[in-house]
Amino acid sequence: MLIRTLIESDIPCLQKLYRYLAADNAEIPLPEAIARWELLKSYPNSNIFVVCLESILVASCTLVVIPNLTRNGMPYALIENVVTHEDHRKQGYGSAVLHRAIEAAWQAGCYKVMLMTGSKQSSTLKFYQDAGFEQSKTGFQIRRPKTA
Repeated sequence: MLIRTLIESDIPCLQKLYRYLAADNAEIPLPEAIARWELLKSYPNSNIFVVCLESILVASCTLVVIPNLTRNGMPYALIENVVTHEDHRKQGYGSAVLHRAIEAAWQAGCYKVMLMTGSKQSSTLKFYQDAGFEQSKTGFQIRRPKTA
C-alpha cells in the first residue's frame, strides 16, 4: 500500500473511484478535471490523497486547508470526498488515507479537522469514529437550487 498525493495521470482512475462515492457522479472532461485539481492545489497545503495498490487507486480523500483569523491565526481543515472502492473496503485503506490527510493538516498548523457525512449508516459513522473523529457539532448545508 502506498499513500501519496494525487498526480495528474491518476485523474481518470480517481473519477472512476468516485463512482463508489455516489452512483450518479458523472465524470467531467479530463482537461476540466485537471484544471480543477490544479486550482485545489493552489490553496496552500490542500490536495487529494490516494491509496494505491500497485497501479490501482483504492481509496481517496480531499483535504482543504482554510486560512483563519481566529485561534491566533491557526488554519483549520476540511476533509471531503472520502471514498474506498467497494472491493477494498474493511481492509484499512480508508482509515489510512484519512490519517494521512489529518497528519498533513497538523503539519500545516491546523487546530482542527472537520468532515461531514450524509450517511446515516451506523457502519459509516463507526468508521469515522474509529478514525478518531467525534460527532460533536451540528452540521447544516444549503445546496444550490437546480436551474430549469
